[in-house]
Amino acid sequence: MGKTFVEKILKAETGAIVFAKPDIVLTHDNTASIKNTFEKMGGKKVANPEQLLIVLDHNAPPTTAKLATQYQTIRDIVIEQGVNKFYDAGRGICHQIMSYHAQPKMLIVGSDSHTCTAGAFNALAAGIDRTEAAGLWKRGETWFRVPESIKISLTGKLKPNVFAKDISLWIIGMIGSDGANYMSIEYHGGGVKTLSIAQRMTLANLASEMGAKNAVFPADKVLADFYGKNSVDGVWADADAKYFKEIEINLDELYPLVAAPHHVDNVKALSEVQGTPVHEGLIGTCTNGRFEDLQIAAEILKGKTVKPGFQLLVTPASREIYQQAIKEGIIEIFLDAGANVLSPSCGPCLGTGQGIPADGYTVISTSNRNFKGRMGNPNSEIYLASPAAVAASAITGVITDPRGKEYNDKYPYKKEQGASVVDIAETDNRKSQGVWNYSDIDDLNTDQMFAGNLTYQVLSSDAESIMPYLFAGFDKNFSENISSGDILIAGDNFGCGSSREHPAVGLAHAGVKAVIVKSINRIFYRSSINQGLLLIVNREIVEAYSVGDKVDVDFANGIITINNKDFKFAPLPEKLMQIIEKKGLVNWIKESS
Repeated sequence: MGKTFVEKILKAETGAIVFAKPDIVLTHDNTASIKNTFEKMGGKKVANPEQLLIVLDHNAPPTTAKLATQYQTIRDIVIEQGVNKFYDAGRGICHQIMSYHAQPKMLIVGSDSHTCTAGAFNALAAGIDRTEAAGLWKRGETWFRVPESIKISLTGKLKPNVFAKDISLWIIGMIGSDGANYMSIEYHGGGVKTLSIAQRMTLANLASEMGAKNAVFPADKVLADFYGKNSVDGVWADADAKYFKEIEINLDELYPLVAAPHHVDNVKALSEVQGTPVHEGLIGTCTNGRFEDLQIAAEILKGKTVKPGFQLLVTPASREIYQQAIKEGIIEIFLDAGANVLSPSCGPCLGTGQGIPADGYTVISTSNRNFKGRMGNPNSEIYLASPAAVAASAITGVITDPRGKEYNDKYPYKKEQGASVVDIAETDNRKSQGVWNYSDIDDLNTDQMFAGNLTYQVLSSDAESIMPYLFAGFDKNFSENISSGDILIAGDNFGCGSSREHPAVGLAHAGVKAVIVKSINRIFYRSSINQGLLLIVNREIVEAYSVGDKVDVDFANGIITINNKDFKFAPLPEKLMQIIEKKGLVNWIKESS
């Protein structure tokens, strides 16, 4: 039997747990928090400073004195640890900066969920959390579970004004935001050669919004041309490799799409929402801030003006892209049209910088997430779309088809929406017999568990400071009433979203005995283990629970008892069990060093 890409990179079969040393370990504004955790592990000098790539981008330039001080702390860390790959504020978004370092066959990890963007370069690139990044600073290696793989074969060629963003949204809407949970996505087929590196980066970037560990493209002529070479030495799956699922997509048949509020898999044909009033647009981010994206938007905006009252933001993904756009007159087109061109950063996407929408605003954005409150205001709504669609909509003030006229496309895949957008009333007590019941809620994301705009205000290592905000985005009773020994039960795709480890840190600090879910996002699963938080994925147990039931957990024997009925759950591999038993990765590394 042949091997998949990821089996070749990790040198093991699907399902195996292996320890490996990444070629690159990416961190960004969370580096100061990582340093604190590193020191708790007993760390003084980084095991291999050549692994480290540090980029200041999420709050660039800093908007508060506290953030500015953190930035200076990170600059000091870079000097004391001898880190050569450092990019200060304004140089670019970390995933764009990665394009200057990623090479075929590399193993790359980063304390950001969109580290998977580097899969465009035939690398295995995956997100991790802050604690795990600190462990890599200390030991130089970490554990990987070899994932199952999905083969996506692309045929044909995109029509004018249909883009990589539309391919990604098509797939996300088809399989759901958890349709590739903990899996590796491989892009195959003749359609791949029609996609530029910029387009491949968009597709790889959005793998995390499908729940995937990574996405990857072949080392072909397009990649060789990007490096200015005749060919590149990469690695690729065997023709007879075994896949969890195979999907075929004819690019000729695609049309402009959007992800409607408040979830990325709430996908619709743009035609189905055309005419919807919008008040703000964002072109940029790690998903669509490349020169090619700016060029596409500028072609539509040239000689036009943004509708009065509409706020259009443009964030080039790097200083180099910004400079190229200046030289070729693209920035002048944006400014003449009435756009605001911001410094390269993640701020608007995360809601930590400029451009936070007003109450009641509807935003159309090229970013990768549209969770409620994602851009800093829970009283706004976000549609995700291509740069062309955002530019066209900025001119008219309503969602507008970039193809220049109205169409009647109907997206064929529909997901039931609503359960993931929750705001539990303060009179609704979800705790009974020491069990918090969220079994009716799917897609509980990290923004709801701990708001993104708080991420750099509260260090993840400062558990006490996390507690007042824990789960505050959907259940204001939680942080005040959580007790040691409590159990939490939830639905599908628990913990989707960013690599933000604050929720797992808070739950572990509160003494939660177990989290039992139908299914879980990959990075949150790793975060739970790293914090020593017992997390059990078992649909049968969740569906068997009713409010008021007594639930007991026998961790040692792998048994959960609901009233008088026992349910078995699969134990973790031995080394991961050791981490749980030591109450987290910090203690495990400290005691095993």
